[in-house]
Amino acid sequence: MQLIKSSLQQLFAFGALIVVYVIFLVFAPNFASFDVFSSILMQTASIGVMALGATFVIATSGIDLSVGTGMTFCAVSAGLFLGGEYLELPLAVGIILTLLVGAFLGLLNGVNISLLGIPPFIATLAMMMVARGIALIMSGASSIKIGNPGYFQIANGQLIPGISNAALIFIVLTILAAFILNKTLLGRYALAIGSNEEATRLSGVNVKMWLILIYMLAGLFTAVGGILYSARFGFAQPAEGLGLELQAIAAVVIGGTSLAGGRANIIGTMIGALLMNTLTTGLQMMGVLQQWQLVVVGVVVLAAVFADNLRRRRAEQV
Repeated sequence: MQLIKSSLQQLFAFGALIVVYVIFLVFAPNFASFDVFSSILMQTASIGVMALGATFVIATSGIDLSVGTGMTFCAVSAGLFLGGEYLELPLAVGIILTLLVGAFLGLLNGVNISLLGIPPFIATLAMMMVARGIALIMSGASSIKIGNPGYFQIANGQLIPGISNAALIFIVLTILAAFILNKTLLGRYALAIGSNEEATRLSGVNVKMWLILIYMLAGLFTAVGGILYSARFGFAQPAEGLGLELQAIAAVVIGGTSLAGGRANIIGTMIGALLMNTLTTGLQMMGVLQQWQLVVVGVVVLAAVFADNLRRRRAEQV
């Protein structure tokens, strides 16, 4: 039954994506071009990767509001490691260090929530502000150019002609995340904690340790999102990132993961991320003002949460 519900939610999200795409094919000039499609995939990659990590957190009935500014913090860190103005480390070393920075942010979130008992909303809200502030301090509140040509190719290169490396990385990480969620202890315990944390603890599972590991995994995905975001443009902008957490959370909920925890859908998250970026790209091409784009995105988030609550109530009645 759970598998059927998950498949139905994927079909619903995919159907919504197709409907939105067809609408913009009709009303947005040049939306049908392959360049636009490639651009959507490129833009989806960074947000989508962050949403993959957020899926594991939300599956535990937690929340991570720090993914947007955490992504910026990781991007600024990459700029410091590879930009040349401060350090000019080898590409592989800089990327590894950036991933460790993301994992450390996740570790801090996990410790605050699991060991200190701070509610996830408050803990990650605080981390959102801390990450933004430190990113501005480290960068001097100015953008950091990353001149390493290999770094630029991480997002903009094309190992497969016509598909950017950023999109390819997103696809590969989606497959990896689906494997972790469905075939590993971490994924199973994430769902178990979200379904009933106390029962999971009484069954002998070290809930505190696994929560920390789950938030660290989300931090790693956030770091990859920061790498893809900054590699796309070739610089790190410390003032950006605020608000991206809502897009990531919306992608997760649209894809069928329950905010109450206990249910998650990685493929659905991928579809949700594509839907969000298709929506914003189409609105831009139609000439819709930025202010109204924010309104539309907010309405989509509200509708996604309402649909999640409706699904949960129906499940409780059954």
